[in-house]
Amino acid sequence: MTELVRIAPGALTIGRPLPWNVYDVEGNVLLRQGYVIQTNSQLEQLFERGRFKPRTIELPQEEVVEDHRERNPFADYPELLQSLEETLNAIAAAEPSAEKRLLGLAEMIERICTDAPDASLALIHLYSIGPVIHEQILFYAILCQFIGRQFGLEEKRVAVLTTAALTANLALVPIADKLNASNTVLNDQQRGVIRKHPQRSIQALQDAGINNKLLLTIIAQHHEQADGSGYPKGLSGTEIRPEAEILALAERYVAMITKRAYRERMKVADARKLVATLADGKFRHAIPKALLQVLGDFPPGTLVRLENNEVGVVSRRPVRARGPFVKAIFGPGGDRYTDTFERDTSKPDLGIQSLEEPEIMPSMDFSLVWGFST
Repeated sequence: MTELVRIAPGALTIGRPLPWNVYDVEGNVLLRQGYVIQTNSQLEQLFERGRFKPRTIELPQEEVVEDHRERNPFADYPELLQSLEETLNAIAAAEPSAEKRLLGLAEMIERICTDAPDASLALIHLYSIGPVIHEQILFYAILCQFIGRQFGLEEKRVAVLTTAALTANLALVPIADKLNASNTVLNDQQRGVIRKHPQRSIQALQDAGINNKLLLTIIAQHHEQADGSGYPKGLSGTEIRPEAEILALAERYVAMITKRAYRERMKVADARKLVATLADGKFRHAIPKALLQVLGDFPPGTLVRLENNEVGVVSRRPVRARGPFVKAIFGPGGDRYTDTFERDTSKPDLGIQSLEEPEIMPSMDFSLVWGFST
């Protein structure tokens, strides 16, 4: 049996879905990924009794064996986060394996987005309540995959954009979670670190022998703005690469829907409206438009109320004249179903009435809802 590791304080949060299965000391499943902790008492019991299975990430090999398993973003989530952390650590330490790790991780993200696009987008919305910095970075990379393709970038450029999304905030990793948890105004030193992070991230990549010109340019420019108000050089218009604007928009959208100590998270409907306004001078018009097309009116992973008063989670975006598709979780009277039932919201009486955005998401077995074998 894989070694079971005790859950560390701070690893779990009330109101946020579990990022992995929780086991007891004998290896029996206590709670499945997607369960939402409701009270301090539940949290304390998990810290006392709960364990999780750490995943072992092998060092990159010279010969890579093709992995043709069905990709399940939810099952892959812990491994992706661990791989991301190890990759960024390898870059920061200038390890010889750094570039191979980075390219391998980017390929894995491309694979899950290609194999399971709706579940990959759902991952972002289900875990956006209070993500740590490594989760945020993973979300940026997933969004860049979708926006880049919708915008029309060729595959090689999307691949480089993904590596930029994974590394652009490398210099912020040591302080990001602390900044997000603080409700005080940034001091001058913190502002300085933030403004210098693109160049410091670039320097770390170069020290690790990673010198892809497009990659470094995207990172250098991802805080520039089309109207010239960005940093560090105040570039404007077509001086800024579209890849840099795509990364900037991915970061901004995740920030909108994420709760911070100093502000509440924005409702998804409001975030979509704000994205629509960003085409007016801040970004190339086609880039915010591409994100809105990717998300649709009701992004996967969001809760909705149907015309028949059922409440469910959007599982799939529209296909031709059908959908979006919703897995109903609660009946019209508010009682929880013992199973989930798919609803095609293009059918009469099953249309979406409104978005439901509670402070605490209901528990769900994500793999089951999205139809993955377990």
